[in-house]
Amino acid sequence: MAEQTLKEKTAKGLFWGGLSNGVQQVLNLVFGLILARILNASDYGMVGMLAIFSAIASTIQESGFTAALTNQKEIRHEDYNAVFWVSTLTGVLFYLILFFCAPLIAKFYDKPELISLSRVVFLGFLFGGFGISSNAYLFKNLKVKERAKIDIVSLLCSGTVGVTLALNGFAYYGLAIQTTTYIGVGSFLKLYFAPWKPTFRFDFRPLKDMFGFSSKLILTNIFTQISNNIFSVVLGKFYSPSQVGFYTQGQKWMVMGGQFTGGMINSVAQPILVQVSKNKDRQVKVFRKMLRFGAFVSFPLMLGLAFISKEFILIFLGTKWLPSVPFLQLFCIWGSIGFLVLLYTSLLMSYGKSDIYLFGTVFVGCLQILTCFLLFRFGIFYMVVGYLISCFIGLSFWHYFVNKLIGIKLIQVIKDIFPYLFSILISFSITFFVCDYFLIDLYIVFVTKILLSAVIYFFIAGIGNSVILRESVNFLLKKRG
Repeated sequence: MAEQTLKEKTAKGLFWGGLSNGVQQVLNLVFGLILARILNASDYGMVGMLAIFSAIASTIQESGFTAALTNQKEIRHEDYNAVFWVSTLTGVLFYLILFFCAPLIAKFYDKPELISLSRVVFLGFLFGGFGISSNAYLFKNLKVKERAKIDIVSLLCSGTVGVTLALNGFAYYGLAIQTTTYIGVGSFLKLYFAPWKPTFRFDFRPLKDMFGFSSKLILTNIFTQISNNIFSVVLGKFYSPSQVGFYTQGQKWMVMGGQFTGGMINSVAQPILVQVSKNKDRQVKVFRKMLRFGAFVSFPLMLGLAFISKEFILIFLGTKWLPSVPFLQLFCIWGSIGFLVLLYTSLLMSYGKSDIYLFGTVFVGCLQILTCFLLFRFGIFYMVVGYLISCFIGLSFWHYFVNKLIGIKLIQVIKDIFPYLFSILISFSITFFVCDYFLIDLYIVFVTKILLSAVIYFFIAGIGNSVILRESVNFLLKKRG
């Protein structure tokens, strides 16, 4: 009965996580395409230069409290309340600091326009502090459906604001206000709809119990943001805003696709793995099933995006964005297996191994930063190639420690995910042959690549008697009924 309950929780979490991220990516696609048609590469580049500052400030503000609260067996009102007030006050403090640092940021990039732009962008983490505790409550209690609704409403509001401003000539300010609106609406909705509510009692003593765990996550996440956004800093300093924009656009569409799989897995992985942490055999079984599900969804989605990238950019964004195609293809290769990192780190977090998480992130981040500075003189493309190689090296690091914890071998991981990789590569090969030899029209090629490769992929999965496919179909049919 317990197994069935856990299975149902996981299935429902994945379903709502998938539905939420699917709807969000469709909305992101619509808004993103409209904005890309209106704006140019330099507009995206201007906002991209500020990404690292917002990311680091938001990380410090969140302080790893969501993961720390999730790992606690029993949580009191005082725990959530302490996190609420420290994150809120931190948001105010950091906004003031970065508000007055805006001229220094603009001077670094030699872009005076960044002074006012950065002060708009940084409003995001001022608003973000209000929703951290509520988000932790919803995440801890697997309220995936509620989080899905909040995220979709936030995206609709922010997307509408961004497009409206862009159409009225606000250029990169439209992108900045769109991001700020998304964070602000989401935070206040989480605070409003979560059953837990803050009180005006300033007791920060509960944070002491979380600090040993969360402090390592703070350092980890800061380093993650530095390594993830170092390209935007280097490109903004040594290249033109347009080149930053092409890079950012390619990365953006990969991230949107990756969020579909990553969002589903991330919404349930840590809470579920925590629940089964006392039974290692059961935990391995759950972990491997998540591996197979991730591969089943991620390989066709992310490698498929790489497969149709040129047609996608030409049809929806126009020829002005063609230089972003190579970046999109490279990032999609890594994005196809990015779900493995999410699963590995979620398992480490379920055991409270924030020290390993910190060490691994610093190790991978150092590789990425070193690669960036060694290769930036050779051009952006080679920087991205080096970055992705360092990501693959980092994946081996995460596997090593997960293997030590639960005894899962690399051959088992390969055995779980390879059938799905093989199936999608076969489907792409057949589809490429058909399109290359028989089709010319851009639109027909685009549609054929999607439909034919999907049909072949599911056909192979079907005749191969894929358990994941069968269970997914059965769950959807049951949900419909």
